[in-house]
Amino acid sequence: MHKIRCIFFMLVLLCVSASFAQTTESKISPEDSLALCENQNGKLDIVDVWWKLIKKPIVEKCEPSKQAWKFHPSVLPAFGYSLATELAGVVAANIGFYTDIGLNAKLSAIETSISYTQKNQIILPLLTNIWTKGNKYNLIGDWRFYKYPEYTYGLGGHTTIQNYTQLNYQCIIIHEAVLKHIGSSNFYVGAAYNLDLHWNISETGYAPGTITDFEKYGRTSQSISSGFSVNALYDGRKNSINPSKALYSSISFCPYVDLLWNKSNYRSLIIDTRKYFKPSKKSENILAFWTYDWFTFNGNAPYLDLPSTGWDPYANVGRGYIQSRLRGKNFVYLEAEYRFGILKNGLLGGVVFTNAQSVTDWPSNKFTMIYPAAGAGIRIKLNRHSAANLAIDYAIGIGGSNGIFINLGEVF
Repeated sequence: MHKIRCIFFMLVLLCVSASFAQTTESKISPEDSLALCENQNGKLDIVDVWWKLIKKPIVEKCEPSKQAWKFHPSVLPAFGYSLATELAGVVAANIGFYTDIGLNAKLSAIETSISYTQKNQIILPLLTNIWTKGNKYNLIGDWRFYKYPEYTYGLGGHTTIQNYTQLNYQCIIIHEAVLKHIGSSNFYVGAAYNLDLHWNISETGYAPGTITDFEKYGRTSQSISSGFSVNALYDGRKNSINPSKALYSSISFCPYVDLLWNKSNYRSLIIDTRKYFKPSKKSENILAFWTYDWFTFNGNAPYLDLPSTGWDPYANVGRGYIQSRLRGKNFVYLEAEYRFGILKNGLLGGVVFTNAQSVTDWPSNKFTMIYPAAGAGIRIKLNRHSAANLAIDYAIGIGGSNGIFINLGEVF
């Protein structure tokens, strides 16, 4: 989800996690029914706590959650403040479901949110990861709309957080991939159509006579990147909302050429790899690693399509830094996170993490600076069927960068 990155406070107005499990009237007290659920599956979520608090006579049956086309949604309305948005209201949701009940069936997920901010920003993403029956096909969608004034700090690794201008624009992003199972049970290849359309682009907030990096790179009021990519995927995760003990690796190569309304000629390569370990067989704790590497070459991508902090599909790259803090022709990122339980019933957990990112300078196209960050956070179980968590993290970077980062589901 495209989370609001808060630096002062985030007030969760409501955390509702619902399941389309059957309900039944019972003479058993809510407390006894809650205990029965605990004994059967050993896990609790915020809905179980809610039933206990309001002492409702209607309680959820503890049925197996792995049923074909049984939907497990989680909803998070929230209110916050951030450098990028100022005051903002957000409603985020994800839905987990299986398309069949085979032993190796993977959990499909649909995630979306809508945000409206004090800066009159509108942020509306729709992200899908759907597995067909027998995991024969994987359908991956990244659709986004932005009405988005944002800060830009220039190009390369030698920029500062105090020196910025504002870019105003509207944007539609459509990346839709169809991948087919080949050979190994977790290996897929396919193709995707990729469109990044920005219009009504303008820059404000710079002194008269100043030549900004946006001007030097090539100021334009509209940009279009359109092309078909070749994609390869290895996905050993059973649950993309909350992965455990698995390997994920995705490679996407896209030649953007002067076709399909495209006005840009360049190549893009994105490599996204994640590895999850269980350090101990005696616990469910997870040690996770993530690398996200984004390169452009054989031409110049439009300024707003250059690799940048927080512009991966889920806006999760770079905790500790504001979105668009770093921008360049090439971007490399590495993160490590340790996830641990706090309560045995799974209702509350925690994480500690560290990351580092770097972009190439312009026009030299060399990596010369590394931007590290570190932080910690808590996890609140919203839906035990899909394992969806509310993630609240605080991270500190360098040069005065810091913030609270909110997510529905794990960061990676």
